[in-house]
Amino acid sequence: MKILLIGEFSNVHATLAKGLRELGHQVTVISNGDFWKNYPRDIDVSRPEGFFAGSRLMLRLIALLPKMKGYDVVQLISQMFLELKAEHIAFFYHYLLRHNKKVFMGANGFDDVWIKTCLEDKSLRYDDFRVGDTIRSYPQLEAWKSEWSGNFRARYSQKVARTCAGIIPGLYEYWVGYHKSYPEKTRYIPYPIVMPESPSTKRAQRSKVVLFIGINKERSTYKGTDIMLQATRDIVRKYAHCAKLRIAESVPFDEYQQMMEGSDAILDQLYSYTPSMNALLAMSKGIICIGGGEPESYEIINETELRPIINVEPTYESVYHELEQLVLHPDRIPELKRQSIEYVRRHHDYLKVARQYVAFWTK
Repeated sequence: MKILLIGEFSNVHATLAKGLRELGHQVTVISNGDFWKNYPRDIDVSRPEGFFAGSRLMLRLIALLPKMKGYDVVQLISQMFLELKAEHIAFFYHYLLRHNKKVFMGANGFDDVWIKTCLEDKSLRYDDFRVGDTIRSYPQLEAWKSEWSGNFRARYSQKVARTCAGIIPGLYEYWVGYHKSYPEKTRYIPYPIVMPESPSTKRAQRSKVVLFIGINKERSTYKGTDIMLQATRDIVRKYAHCAKLRIAESVPFDEYQQMMEGSDAILDQLYSYTPSMNALLAMSKGIICIGGGEPESYEIINETELRPIINVEPTYESVYHELEQLVLHPDRIPELKRQSIEYVRRHHDYLKVARQYVAFWTK
């Protein structure tokens, strides 16, 4: 098939493209590389800096329209697949619908369905906006709610969901809302990961447990990184003789991977039910994930044996407790490393995931 992947989120499309190409498909990736993360793409559509950035990007995209037609499948990373206002993205969405056989949408982040799932339906025990009945407080919260409430962006988002050929969430929590609203056209497919050639469950010869955390300054509170970082620092301060912390702050993907190497555990996504791309990448290398591993995330992939993720509740106390147990009982680490590698190999191998996409697209 001839396939176009537009937009990027944590290396999902770049990895999916690799799998699809190895299966014999012709694939083009158009994206901005997910901002400073700079993931691979065939055609770069990063927003330029300086005056009239939006207008200059629009002109660039209009010039690229001939490269956006004639595909068997177009897969959008989400409704907001370009760095433009929804009013302008809508033009490109309708163009894609008219000039290609099928257009599919990824459900990978903020949109009106996600906000409704969290704040109105309260379908999850905790989420990006709420813990139990308590609404969280962080600077972006009200702005994000207003961006998706009763305006053109919300109406455009709803239209994409109604008119696309299918919807593909990559996390259990994103699946919840879309499966409820569009059960006939929503299919959960795990995120794709390229397995290392020889991942190892062995630890380096050292006395300290090495803990790793990646920080995105703009999303630290929203993702719970602030709580995880504080708990980890307190553990390392208390158990300095047997625990060590590594921090990667807003660095490109290649550098991020290098900094992660050799760690025993990664802390990621306090408010998530499911491991995301960073955690899965770490797990493929035998690094234990401390974060989202709720029972529902295992059930949706029919995993009844492996339990590699150290699941935490979205509180400082829970993170601190689980870290303390790991640091004080390092004998657990080799088995958790083994299960982490097997979990990714079993459910997230990029070729297996690519086949699942193809099966859904051609259904």
